[in-house]
Amino acid sequence: MKRLVRALLVVGLLLLVFFGVVPGAVELRMNGVLQATPYSASERARALQGTLDGVDLHADSLLWGRDLTQRSRRGHIDIPRLIEGNVALQVFTFPSKTPWGLNIERNNDKSDQIFWLAVSQRWPVATWSSLTERSLYQARRLDSFAERSGGHFTVIHSSADLARYLERRGQDRNVTAGILGLEGAHALDGKLENLARVYAAGYRVIGLAHFFDNEFAGSAAGERKTGLTPLGKQLVAEMEARHMIVDLAHSSGATIRDVLAVARRAVIVSHTGVKGTCDNNRNLSDEQLTAIARRGGLIGIGFWDTATCGTDAGAIARAIRHAVSVVGVEHVALGSDFDGAVTEPFDATGLVQITDALLQQGFSEEEVRKVMGGNALRFFRENLP
Repeated sequence: MKRLVRALLVVGLLLLVFFGVVPGAVELRMNGVLQATPYSASERARALQGTLDGVDLHADSLLWGRDLTQRSRRGHIDIPRLIEGNVALQVFTFPSKTPWGLNIERNNDKSDQIFWLAVSQRWPVATWSSLTERSLYQARRLDSFAERSGGHFTVIHSSADLARYLERRGQDRNVTAGILGLEGAHALDGKLENLARVYAAGYRVIGLAHFFDNEFAGSAAGERKTGLTPLGKQLVAEMEARHMIVDLAHSSGATIRDVLAVARRAVIVSHTGVKGTCDNNRNLSDEQLTAIARRGGLIGIGFWDTATCGTDAGAIARAIRHAVSVVGVEHVALGSDFDGAVTEPFDATGLVQITDALLQQGFSEEEVRKVMGGNALRFFRENLP
């Protein structure tokens, strides 16, 4: 009997650690911040930042199980920190599956890190085997944050929603909002009919590929790096019919070419770097930047070192400067990859450092407004349902 009791106690302790400690410990290790708060900036930058409507095109914050209505010491984003950082609109993008040992060169779909997060964070059992169910669950979580935010957070589904929210924000800046996105069309479980389900749940942006090739499109980090499949072409057409936004982040060069050949609406690249300042397989060439902008697209510049080849706001500003020199200021925005298992220079309260770095780069205040959020707000006004 004593052995049984001891065994049960050990099992209980292990379960307590697995469910209560592991998720937070993993996030602390994977979503680091290089600088501690408070973040320094010039008085000019702070004054300008206080008047901006900031927009960030990509954050994976839903993945980590935190209550985003509460300020946290972990990770990069929650609703209080978005408000403090003067972020008017955040795209919350859910990565439904990632492989073990992921890298920017070559990955396959044979393993699934997110399964263990799903189990340890006690997601519904249906999410353990279905990527679509994972996505629907995260949509419900974001809705619940809005319901419990006391009016401080709104989920945007349409251009009309966005207009109403921005009118309210004009009277009260102590608010923020979110748009739902999927990082990788594999979240549809290979079934085109699941597009209607995720749309109904609130998703408005879909990245066609993440770290591996899938049934719809090839990834820049996949094994074959293929382009759009016939099913992928159908997906793009059905997304456009619903005014859903195609995201080319992580897409292979072939996928980018194929999408731009068939798409009738503007696309985004939610989070990327540019080869002009950081030449690696993850980032976009000048030719790709030009092709995307020519179709009215929007390019979100990332903050992490693989995107910028740097570790501070100055490196982000240099990447933005290069992109602007190639495609013009109207096509460039922010795409942090906050909470994306990357180490960032700062959390959401430190965006003023980018404002400061852009001013130091010689951008006018009007150009800073566009890059920090104005371009993205215009894009969503024009392209949401």
